[in-house]
Amino acid sequence: MINEYNKPIGTIDDEEALDIVGSAVLKLWDAVDDLSRLRPAHTPDYHVTIFGSARIEDNTPAYEAVKQLASQLAAMGCHIVTGGGPGLMQAANEGASQGAPNKPEASVGIRIDLDFEQNVNDFVGRVFEHKTFFSRLHHFIMRSNAFIVTPGGIGTLLELSMVWQLIQVRKLYDTPIILVGEMWHELVDWAQRHMVDNNAGLASAVDMQIPIVVDSIEDAVQLIREHHARWQKIDGELKQIRTSPPR
Repeated sequence: MINEYNKPIGTIDDEEALDIVGSAVLKLWDAVDDLSRLRPAHTPDYHVTIFGSARIEDNTPAYEAVKQLASQLAAMGCHIVTGGGPGLMQAANEGASQGAPNKPEASVGIRIDLDFEQNVNDFVGRVFEHKTFFSRLHHFIMRSNAFIVTPGGIGTLLELSMVWQLIQVRKLYDTPIILVGEMWHELVDWAQRHMVDNNAGLASAVDMQIPIVVDSIEDAVQLIREHHARWQKIDGELKQIRTSPPR
């Protein structure tokens, strides 16, 4: 008698084969979920992820603003993380390389394997590559102490929405998400009207306070400066604990 789990492949029908594949995939997801819980309580370096459009050309006001933003943050000691592509991602990586010229590892690119617009820009000092948007988005989450969202399209909106929800459901703690520009004011106002103010019960009022919307890069830099200072204080306290002799 052939054991159910030792059947020759040729004797398994299509439905059984799909069940086996589905079960194997779910077990792999369980393993990934377990591994994702290993995020350290305090990272060795402070990383700011900057999301933004791949379609903005250089030498434009938006490009120069994001470059200046990243330059100031890198000079502060932050590592800058982007999608590694063109547009405002390149602006952020270029700014990081200018703000920390002797630290190429401070300019990080997490790219996606696409047929268009996603070649790694020349200012990325350290690159990671992903085949799927899911794993790439998860990598952003695992690596970031703060997020800044600059003008962007559908991809940027996806990234913003994922971080917003993870903070909402308390999968991320003490991780600011800062939105820069009028388009994000309008998005949060729209969410407030259609999810909260009309009594539809689609979200809570407190959820609308998660993204911090600002008008300028100077405002964003100041918010990161304050959060980075708190992170540095914790970092110093942890280092002191590690180096203190046992009592």
